[in-house]
Amino acid sequence: MTNQLDLSVIIPALHEAPNLAILLPNLRDLLDDLQLEYEILIITRQADQETLEVAATNSAQVIEQQERGYGGALLAGFATGRGRYFLTMDADLSHQPTFIRQMWAQRHKAEVVIASRYVPGGSAEMPASRFVLSQILNTFFKRGLRLPSRDLSSGFRLYKAELVRDKPFTARDFDVLPEILVRLYTEGWRIQEVPFQYAPRQHGSSNARVFKFGLAYLRTFRSLWKVRNALTAADYEDWAYDSAIPLQRYWQRRRFRYVTELAAGQGPTLDAGCGSSRIITALPPGSVALDLAPAKLRLARKFGRPLVLGSALRLPFAQGVFSCVVCSHLIEHVPPDAPLLEELDRVLAPGGRLVLATLDYARWEWRLLKKLYDRFVPAAYADIHQARYTRAQLTAIFEKRGYRLEATRYILHGELIMAFRKGSEMVK
Repeated sequence: MTNQLDLSVIIPALHEAPNLAILLPNLRDLLDDLQLEYEILIITRQADQETLEVAATNSAQVIEQQERGYGGALLAGFATGRGRYFLTMDADLSHQPTFIRQMWAQRHKAEVVIASRYVPGGSAEMPASRFVLSQILNTFFKRGLRLPSRDLSSGFRLYKAELVRDKPFTARDFDVLPEILVRLYTEGWRIQEVPFQYAPRQHGSSNARVFKFGLAYLRTFRSLWKVRNALTAADYEDWAYDSAIPLQRYWQRRRFRYVTELAAGQGPTLDAGCGSSRIITALPPGSVALDLAPAKLRLARKFGRPLVLGSALRLPFAQGVFSCVVCSHLIEHVPPDAPLLEELDRVLAPGGRLVLATLDYARWEWRLLKKLYDRFVPAAYADIHQARYTRAQLTAIFEKRGYRLEATRYILHGELIMAFRKGSEMVK
C-alpha cells in the first residue's frame, strides 16, 4: 500500500457534530504528541453540513458508508484507511483520546488491543439496565465461544490493519464487534485488554437501542459458534482438553497422557502435525513442533516451544536428527501413497522411537464413537479421513521397515496409539 500511515482513526458518527467539535482537537493534540503519521476518518451516512464543517476545520476526512449500521461504518473505515494500525472509537466523548497512549503502547503485545470496562481496574458508568444487558451478553459470548476477552462489546480498539482490511465480516449492527474478535482469535491472533474507565456521552442520545443491540448479538452467536467449533479453529486441540463435552475432554486428556508417556525420556522429539495440542508443552527439552497451518502455530506460541511452519510430507530437517518422532492424528488425513511415513522414518535416528496416534477402523467401538462425534461435535474430523488404518496394518507396515512394536494403548478401544522402535538397536 502506497503512502501508508502509522494510524488511521475510524470514528462512526451519525449527527455527532457537537461532540466532534470537542473530540477532534483533543484527538489531534494527542496524536501529534505521539509523533504519529495519521489520518482521522469520520464515517457517516448523508453527512450534515455541521459535521462536514467540523471535520474540515480539524483536518478530518468524511466517508459516506455504503453498508448499513455500525458494522457498515467499520467496514467503510477498514476499506478506506491507510494506516498500519486502525483505531476505532466513538464520537460521543465516552472514549477519551488520552487513553490512546496506553493502547498504542500495547500494540506489539497483541494484534488486537481492547479498552476494556470489565477487567480489573476498568469500570463502566451507564444506566443499570444497559449495564446488566452488557454483562449478560459479554459473559454469554465469552463462555459460549471460549474467548479470552471480558469486554467483547467495547468499540474502543486498536487493530493491526492488515488483519481486518477488506475482510468479509457479515454483521452490520453492533454484533460486528464480537464477530471481529471471534474470527481473529480463531485465526490464532492475540487479544489484549487494557483497563478503561467508561463514562457516558456528553451531548445527544445514543444511536444504539438496547434491545435491538441485544437481539443482534444473539442472532450472530449461532454462526460464530460454528466458527469456534470448527476443526480449523486455531485453538481446536487446545480447548478440547477442557471441553464441556465429557467424551471429548476425556479423549483429549487420555491422548495427552499416553503420547507424552511414550515420548518421555526419549530425547529431542519432533511433533509432526502438532496443531495446538498441549502435547507440545510436555515434550522433552530440545523438542520441536511442526504444523502446516499458520493459525495453529500462532496460537501455539503461548506454549513457549520452538515452532516450525512446514509440511510433514517434506520435513525441513536433516536425516536422523530426532531421537523421537510423535505423529498424532495426521496419518489418516493424507493419502496412503503420500511420502509421510518415509519422511517420519528419515528424520528419526536409528534406535529412536516413533509414536503414532490414529483411529483403529477395525474396531466396532470406533464406529460407535464416530456416531457420537457426529452428533455432539460440530465438524467432526471423522468424515475427512483419506486413509483408514488398523492395528494389524500399521504393525505390518513398520515391521517391514525394520521397526519393532514396543507398546500399544487404546482410548475407549477406538483410538490407537502405538510406539515403534527403529532398527535393531534397542534403547531403554
